[in-house]
Amino acid sequence: MAVGRVLGTEDATPLDFWVGIDPKAGQYLQLDDVVVCDRDLPDGRTLRISGVVGQVRARHEGARFDGDVFLVSDGLLPADTMEAAQVQATRFEPEVFVPPHPGTAVRRATGVERDEALFFDGMRHRLPIGLSRAGEPVYANLEFLDGTRGAHVNISGISGVATKTTYATFLLHSLFHSGVLGGEAHNTKALIFNVKGEDLLFLDHDNRQLDPIERARYEALGLSGGAFKSVELWAPPRRGAHTAVPDTGARLDGVGAFFWTLDEFCRDELLPFLFADAADDRQQYTMIVHHLTAKLRREAVSLGDGGVRVEGRSARTFRDFIDILSDLLESDDTATDWAGRAIGSGTINAFIRRLHGAGKHLEHLIRGDLPNPDRHHIAREQQITVVDIHGLHDRAKRFVVGVVLRSTFEDKERSGQARPLVFVVLDELNKYAPREGYSPIKEVLLDIAERGRSLGVILVGAQQTASEVERRVIANSALRVVGRLDTAEAGREEYGFLPPVLRQRATIAKPGTMIVSQPELPVPLVCEFPFPAWATRPSEAGVQVTDTVVGQPDDPFEDLAGADNELPF
Repeated sequence: MAVGRVLGTEDATPLDFWVGIDPKAGQYLQLDDVVVCDRDLPDGRTLRISGVVGQVRARHEGARFDGDVFLVSDGLLPADTMEAAQVQATRFEPEVFVPPHPGTAVRRATGVERDEALFFDGMRHRLPIGLSRAGEPVYANLEFLDGTRGAHVNISGISGVATKTTYATFLLHSLFHSGVLGGEAHNTKALIFNVKGEDLLFLDHDNRQLDPIERARYEALGLSGGAFKSVELWAPPRRGAHTAVPDTGARLDGVGAFFWTLDEFCRDELLPFLFADAADDRQQYTMIVHHLTAKLRREAVSLGDGGVRVEGRSARTFRDFIDILSDLLESDDTATDWAGRAIGSGTINAFIRRLHGAGKHLEHLIRGDLPNPDRHHIAREQQITVVDIHGLHDRAKRFVVGVVLRSTFEDKERSGQARPLVFVVLDELNKYAPREGYSPIKEVLLDIAERGRSLGVILVGAQQTASEVERRVIANSALRVVGRLDTAEAGREEYGFLPPVLRQRATIAKPGTMIVSQPELPVPLVCEFPFPAWATRPSEAGVQVTDTVVGQPDDPFEDLAGADNELPF
């Protein structure tokens, strides 16, 4: 049944055209509706033109002035109300790029026609990424995510309302539970850095607040509405504790404490990650960092239980280790050997100040004073590995992210195989891969963005402002997702893939609404994703929280916040 006809009062082009909506038939079109129309070609073939509604307008026909609206309403001026929808063309079948003729009947696309209009019919492996406004599934082509034809996801949006982390977690749920990965799903892994709150520490608990309506939305997507079944959780050890007790508040059971030994720090060349904040290449102390890193790898002697001996002095705590390095760098007898040639005292002092500054934030993460250190390595043995870093200082966060990312990437390089895939979820990407400056984390993320596709390491990155992230990281992302955007941010060139109307809509998007751009579709699609089926806070998991837990909201509206301190919806 036709919803309207192609207007003759507006230009119809192969890229877009306007559809007049038949008011007598009680029809309407709304934003994001998919429509289709036909045109007979001179050679006897029938051309099918499909598109997505990008704008809808309504106005009086027969009125000329603004005040005429009151005359029309009072019945004093004859006028008809007319609605029209602008359609952005998505597909021509066959590929003959001509406009539809004015007067051509336009119908709402459903079933096969909708799949063809949105290129879903050509996706051999369809990944559910949300629901349309009409409640129909929206898909992405897995081949642009698993490295076959592209890789990586980038998500932008305002913190607190854009639901970036929640949507990234939903994508993982869809990957692991939709069947799109087939037999590979069992071995595919995901690494999630929990950068805000403790909400991601309950992924293995069903959400007790998931109502039947939201459960039905999961069923519409072909997904099970439940928690992740294979999860391991890691958190930093509590500062000042003589045992490796995980520093968490809302959850203690099933959480492991991670740290690195002094032996590993020297052997694996981890010193540069202490200085992982973006630096100016002209800063001279970076020369000491590289020289000292190589020196420690060659000359630090392992004590066999995590500690090290440097120049005959033993260290089992990071503070002792820093004191030994400071003495070696400040002594006239050893400074040249340990700092490098032609390094001035001012540069050495600058390095020592930074080293001590980092030490007070990382002394519980780098140590040689606890037994069985092998039990405190982030294992990544389960399907989902959550590394909680939300309570760490920024320097410590950068150290953990950089070291874990490098280890993950090097493990994949050594395997020499792209399968099984490893998905890395990292929020605050602008902090770890900023547009300006150099840092070892930024180099690792660039490596993942540019070579991760061939190695099976897929980055799901998120940030508030894509304009502050290294361009090559964004450019290598096949799927680009936008939630609620700040008005000024929406106007930047990084969002040039969004038509003007969608840029405007992004500034008013509600939590749970995402705009997704993917390579096969010429226009981005707006979709909604269901309320999380996994717990995002202790109350949803049925966990009792003691009064000693820090950061539990008193405001009932604040209690709606989900992962990343964002509203799940």
